[in-house]
Order: sequence, then structure tokens, then C-alpha cells
Amino acid sequence: MMTLLRSRLRALRLSPRPDQYRDRADAAVMVLIRLGLTPTVVLTVRASALSSHAGEVALPGGKRDLNDVDLAATARRETVEELGIAEDQIELIGELPGLISKHGLWVTPFVSVMPETALFQPNQDEVSDVFEVPLAWLEKDVRVATERLTRQGVVQMAPIYEFDGYRIWGLTALILLDFLTLALKPMDSA
Repeated sequence: MMTLLRSRLRALRLSPRPDQYRDRADAAVMVLIRLGLTPTVVLTVRASALSSHAGEVALPGGKRDLNDVDLAATARRETVEELGIAEDQIELIGELPGLISKHGLWVTPFVSVMPETALFQPNQDEVSDVFEVPLAWLEKDVRVATERLTRQGVVQMAPIYEFDGYRIWGLTALILLDFLTLALKPMDSA
């Protein structure tokens, strides 16, 4: 599966950012996969004291800092800050199409892998919980509903997943759906 994932991500041809979003502030998130017999995607629950998205399930990530060399550096820095994982445990393997958030940020998702043995020490100021969803479960697309999101004038249909009491929805669910569709699902043979 990891060989297929790496190959598909290398082959992706990403479209440039749409003109209407060129002046938007940047953010980046990480679809972080724990390798092992049963690969998983790492998700967080944002701390309840945060000013935005408090208590929501999210991918590690955040806004770009002036010191970030590029958006991949943003995703890596935020993942290290939030999860307390050692930076050398994160191997970046690809990028997914960017999306606009409900607050008008242009969010670029990156995909990375980490060893099965990697440990987390979550930053409690930013993260109240960390959990992992098996890739095999996500591939089944067991959504409980589909919601219509209108973001910055764009309508998006987003899945809603429920896993072990966690509700995965909104931009996080849209990014996971893109990940599944572009990197894991079998390609149609034309």
C-alpha cells in the first residue's frame, strides 16, 4: 500500500491556486500516516481554549509563519509543535490540492509517514486528544452523512465520519476524502 501511495502522490499534477484566493493567508496541514501492519492516520482534537475550531477534530497544522521556508515547513513545524513528535520521525511524501477554509485561509495539505514506534507528547495548550484512524476503515468511506458547506462563495459536499466517538467533518473530512480519492482509490481504467 505504501508503494502505491508514494507512486500516486509523485504522479499528482496539482493545479495552481485559483486567482480569487491568491491574496489569502496560507496555512498547511499534515495527513500523517503511522506505518505498521495496520497503517493509521493521526488526528487531533483541538484544545477547548483555542480561539478557533476549539474542540474540533483536525489534522495537525496551522498558519504559515514568516520564518517558514515554504508550506511544507509550516506543516512539519505545526505537526512537531502540536504532537511533540521528533522532526526526524516525519518523512514528507507528497502534497494534495489546496482548499479554502471557512475563515478564508488557503490550506495546503501534505502527506507524510512516520514509523510505527514514533511517540507523541501532545502540546496540551493546542491539543486535547490524539487518536488514529486505520486507513482500511477510511477506505471503506463509511460516512454517516454528507454535508453541504459554503465557504467563501464555494459550495463543497463534505463527508461526515464517526469513529470511536469522534466526529470527523468539515475541511478535515474534505482533505481526507481528497487523500483517499487521489492517493489510495484504484484509478479508472479508460
